[in-house]
Amino acid sequence: MTTFCVMKLLCQATRNKNRYAKRFFGTLLTQTPQKSVFSPFWMVVPDPRKSSVFGLTQPFCTAEKSHTEPKTKAAFGSVGRRIPYRILHVINQDGESLGNMHRAEALKLMDQHDLKLVLLRENAEPPVYRLMTGQQIHEEQLRRAEKKKASPKPGVVQKELSFSSAIAKNDLETKTKQIAQWIEKKYHVKVTIRQAKDSNTDMFVLFDQILETVSEKATYLSKPKVTREGVSTCILRHMSDKELKAQKMEKQKNSTVKKDENEDVKSSELHQ
Repeated sequence: MTTFCVMKLLCQATRNKNRYAKRFFGTLLTQTPQKSVFSPFWMVVPDPRKSSVFGLTQPFCTAEKSHTEPKTKAAFGSVGRRIPYRILHVINQDGESLGNMHRAEALKLMDQHDLKLVLLRENAEPPVYRLMTGQQIHEEQLRRAEKKKASPKPGVVQKELSFSSAIAKNDLETKTKQIAQWIEKKYHVKVTIRQAKDSNTDMFVLFDQILETVSEKATYLSKPKVTREGVSTCILRHMSDKELKAQKMEKQKNSTVKKDENEDVKSSELHQ
């Protein structure tokens, strides 16, 4: 009987111990966490099946992480009157530096000369702005669009050929065959021609001759232009399926028109 009473008291004491432990640790775990970083430490984790379990907690942070999104590059153009910087480095419409000045002074110059402010280099210290006319902005936008168009896209192979305007006929034919092979592989081909001192050959005529040779499958990606004195370049590319189809239809149309014209000529000769 005594043994039974002792066992009953021990069981009751164990239940009370577990209940008090759950209350104590439950209060700790339900408290509102502070926004701070904790280092690893040992703590007691309550387990309903066991009186106590020791475990190593992992470091954690309850503070919210700030996600800074990268700034997208703004398109080239007028910034209007919204200038977030107090001090600017200003360049006038002729490309001459006017030095550093307060944004209010830059806006005053813009209004006085009826110009627009364009951001050139935001990462400079201070940021660089330029006063430009609407025509200058339009021309610069076209130039940048042409440059972007001419730059090879990722995954596209670009080959280059360079020769003088005094190139011999046989050498030009060899170069043209090489271009045709690259075009067949759908490569972009950049052709650079240097004006020879003793040559009167027009570089643009040579570009047209090359294009005429590969005109069945190629066209200009970037039309011939003078890059610097005595040097001109162009970029050729393979036509798309849509362009090839349109070219084929155009040839068929021209062939039909020519055939009708020949028949009309023959008919008029018979009536004479």
